[in-house]
Amino acid sequence: MPCCGQNDSGQAFPVYVAVVAGLLFLAFAYFAVGQAAFARNSAQTAADAAALAAAQDVRDQFREGWLEVILDPGRWGGFLEGEAAYDEDAACQRAAEFAALNEADSKGRCESLVPTGFRVTVTTTGSEPDHATATAEAVIEPRCTFGEQEPSSEPTPTPTASDDPEEEEDSPVMRLVCDDDSWEIDPEDPADLPDAVDLFAVRLSE
Repeated sequence: MPCCGQNDSGQAFPVYVAVVAGLLFLAFAYFAVGQAAFARNSAQTAADAAALAAAQDVRDQFREGWLEVILDPGRWGGFLEGEAAYDEDAACQRAAEFAALNEADSKGRCESLVPTGFRVTVTTTGSEPDHATATAEAVIEPRCTFGEQEPSSEPTPTPTASDDPEEEEDSPVMRLVCDDDSWEIDPEDPADLPDAVDLFAVRLSE
C-alpha cells in the first residue's frame, strides 16, 4: 500500500509546476510592458527634443535677420514679432540631428505650424524589438514690444545753426521692452542688444 505522504507529494508536483509557469508568464508580461513603456518614453523624449531644436533654430534665424536690418527700424517688426521668413529646411535638419542624438529618426516628418512653430514626429531606432513613434509640437512666442523712445520731460536746449548744411538728423532711439527687461537701442550705435532668448520664448505646446 502506498504511503500517504508519497501520494500527496505526487499530487502537489503538478500544482507546483503550474504556479511556477504562471509566475514566469507574469514576469514576462511585466517585462514586455516595461519595454514598451520605455520605448514610448524614449520616443516622446526624442520628439520633444527635436521639436524644440527646430523652434530654437528659427528663433536664432529671427535674431540674425533683425541684426541685418538694425539700421532700418521700419523693418524690425517682422523679425521681432516672429513674422519674418525663415529657412524651414535648416530648422528641420536641426530637428533631425537632435532626434538622432536620442536614437530616433524624424526624416520627412517635420512641418512648420501657424503662426510660428514646428510639429515633429519621430520613430525610435535603438535596439528595442518594438520601435515606438511619438509626436511633439513647439512654438515660438515673441517677448518684446518696441517703439520710439518717449521724449524727455526736461526742456531741451535751443538748437543752433549747423556749419554743415548737409548734416542729417539723428536716428530715433528705439525702446525695446522684453518681459521685465528694457533696452534703449540706437540703430546707429547698437551697443547693448538682447539675445535670442530675450527676444523669443520657445516652449512645447500643451
